[in-house]
Order: sequence, then structure tokens, then C-alpha cells
Amino acid sequence: MNKQKGLSKQAVRFCLSDFLRQNRTPTMATKNAISGYLFILPFVVGFIMFLAYPLYQAVRMAFSEVWLVPEESRFGWAWSGLANIRRVLLTDAVFTRAMVEEIGSMALLVPAILVFSLFVAILLNRQFAGRGFVRAVFFLPVILASGVLVGIETNNSLLDAVSQQIQDQNAMRAGVTGVIERMLENFVGGAGMDEFFEYILEIINQIYKIAMASGIQILIFLAGLQTINPSIYEAASIEGATAWENFWKITFPMISPMILVVVVYSIIDFMVRTDSNVMDMVYTQMTLHSRYALGSAMALIYFSAVAVILGIVAFIISRLVYYYD
Repeated sequence: MNKQKGLSKQAVRFCLSDFLRQNRTPTMATKNAISGYLFILPFVVGFIMFLAYPLYQAVRMAFSEVWLVPEESRFGWAWSGLANIRRVLLTDAVFTRAMVEEIGSMALLVPAILVFSLFVAILLNRQFAGRGFVRAVFFLPVILASGVLVGIETNNSLLDAVSQQIQDQNAMRAGVTGVIERMLENFVGGAGMDEFFEYILEIINQIYKIAMASGIQILIFLAGLQTINPSIYEAASIEGATAWENFWKITFPMISPMILVVVVYSIIDFMVRTDSNVMDMVYTQMTLHSRYALGSAMALIYFSAVAVILGIVAFIISRLVYYYD
């Protein structure tokens, strides 16, 4: 009897120790999960410290009256509700007009950037001599528009002179564009056609900005084009498909997920560019006039408008995206 009790106790201890040993040994899924969490930990910490908390402070300022307390090196707060929002939307007509103009310019340039970057990516995806150099040339504006070079550009008399020369040349070319526009008005009738040619001529006048803003988009489209299996084009050629049919039946559907990425990126990149009038107004209110509450209200309204536009655009384009295995 005692031997049986001793054996049963040993069996229980063995089972318990085996159970604990199995639980202490992490599975492959657990190891992968831990590795994933450690990998994203720097981003999570940086997001909380440098984005989430400042965003909370900005939203709080937008709904408060804020003043600086120099003796204590802090801000004073007083809840004001929607007073700052009403002031920006109902009183400050300059900000509202500037935001509407920015949205209109975005609606004009983003489709042009999409078409231009897709066209250039298709060309750069072909085999030709010096392809790597040409790709670097199209990506060079992204480097030139970086924060370091933008800082160097400030108060630089040489670059100011070059910029003025470019503007003068663009003004001269605009005269030629105006002549072409008047010729089209004489030969082409109909209000719809006039608006269409006016849109095309406006894009031509903005081609410099379009090319400067298309570097990242070209790389995204290039990555999408290089994932398409060449055997699909070979099979289509055997069936007698033309290049036009290959584009609309193969290329365009298979890179449609990239179109969604490019459009979202282009909208954000356009709205937060350094020469935006709205961003300049927010910066002026916050830094030069020390109107922290008013500047935060402007930033919150602008951010909300961009978020709504992104949501609508992403919802529409996601319905047209073709996903394939």
C-alpha cells in the first residue's frame, strides 16, 4: 500500500514536472511573436513619444485657451470648447480660402502625378542602356527636396537668383501656352471641351512640380511592375494581344493595388509640403504670434479635412482594386 502511494506520488510529480517543462519551453510561434514585438518596439515607443503625445497636446490646445507662463516654463490652460474652431471657420476667411485652394490644387495635381509616374515607370521598366542612371535622375528630386537641402536653400542668394530665373522662363512659356489656348478656343467649340483643354494646359504649366513630386511614386510603380510574371505577356502575345490590350488587360489590373498606395501617398505628400499656404499659416500663428490655441485649431481642421479626403478616396479606389494570388 505504501509502495503504491509512493509510486502514485512519483507519477504525479513526474507529470507535473513534465507539464511545467513543456510550458517553460516556448514554441516556435511564441518565439516569432516575441521577435515581432521586439522588432516593432522602437516604432511603438517613438510613436508614443513623438507623435501620440504631441497629437494629444495639439487637440487639447485646439479646444482650450492657451498662454505661456515664463516663470514656470509651462503653458496655462483654460477649456474653451469650440470657440477656436468657430473662430477659424466663421471668422478667419483667409484660412478657409487657403484650405479650399489647397484641396483644389491637390485635385488637379494628384491625378497628373499618378499618370506621369505610371508612364515613366513603364518606360523605366523596359530594358535599355543607362536604365540605372535614368532611374537615379528621376529619383534625384526626392533627395533634393530633403530637409537638409531645404535648410541649405534658405537665405541662399544664388539659389534665389536661379529660382527667379526659372520663374521668369516659366512666365515666358506661359505666353506660348496662352496662344495655344486661344487657338483651341477658336477651333474647338463646347464648354466641356474648353474646360478639358484648360485642365490639360494647367497641367502642362505645372509639369515641373509634377516631375519633382513623382520620385517615390515611380519607385512604387516600378516595384509593382516587376512583380508581374513575364510569362503572362508571352501568353498574351501568342494569343495576338496588342500592347494597348496588354496594358489594360494585364498591367493595369495587376498594379491596381499600387495605385491605391500611390494616391494616398501623393495626397499626404501634397498636403504637408513645405510651401503649403495652410502649413505656413499654422506655423505663423504658432511661432511668430504665439497663438497656440488658434494655430492648433487650424491644424486640427486641416488634418480632419485631409483625413476625410483620404477616407473617401481610399474607399472608392479600394472597390476598384484587383487582388490576385
